[in-house]
Amino acid sequence: MIAFLCSAGMELIQKTPDLSAYLAADEAIDHDHPRVREVAGGLARQAEDSYAYARLAFEFVRDTIPHSQDSGDPRVTWRASDVLEQRTGICYAKAHALAALLRAEDIPTALCYQRFDVVHGLVAVRLDGAWHRQDPRGNKPGVNARFSLGREQLAFTPDHAAGEEDYPELYAAPHPAVLDVLKAATDRPHLWETLPAAL
Repeated sequence: MIAFLCSAGMELIQKTPDLSAYLAADEAIDHDHPRVREVAGGLARQAEDSYAYARLAFEFVRDTIPHSQDSGDPRVTWRASDVLEQRTGICYAKAHALAALLRAEDIPTALCYQRFDVVHGLVAVRLDGAWHRQDPRGNKPGVNARFSLGREQLAFTPDHAAGEEDYPELYAAPHPAVLDVLKAATDRPHLWETLPAAL
């Protein structure tokens, strides 16, 4: 494991030393899928460099794919290609979509998590030699996440006094506790009853 300090001063732990693991495709981060490639290609044509592409991909997932709880959409998505095709997903699914878009353009991307009353999913992107956490869950009143390589602007900040926490691990693949509940859910109300309370 390799440790890095994020802009919030927290130590982030790269679980897999080989950086190529954070570029790999898997069943959830299927960046080799034609739909992912199509979206990535369109965004790449608008970007002059990796930073601009990463910001565009973040804003695309944050702003054009509604969080299914906010929109009331009952569908459950978990594959990046399905999230992009169906334009819906909860935080984990949106993190998978952003990771796929970034990895499609050779930008190492990790999955990371926070714990509130349930586990919340986001990503960390590796740019300028460091990991930077980003949260594409979607803004709403009280939530104002922004793409930043400086001071983090995440959707939520854990209240450590209340037992909430940032998990420091940077995963190359979705955590099994997250992927299992997504794959087993029949619809979003069912998913809400089975979300993991901890990793």
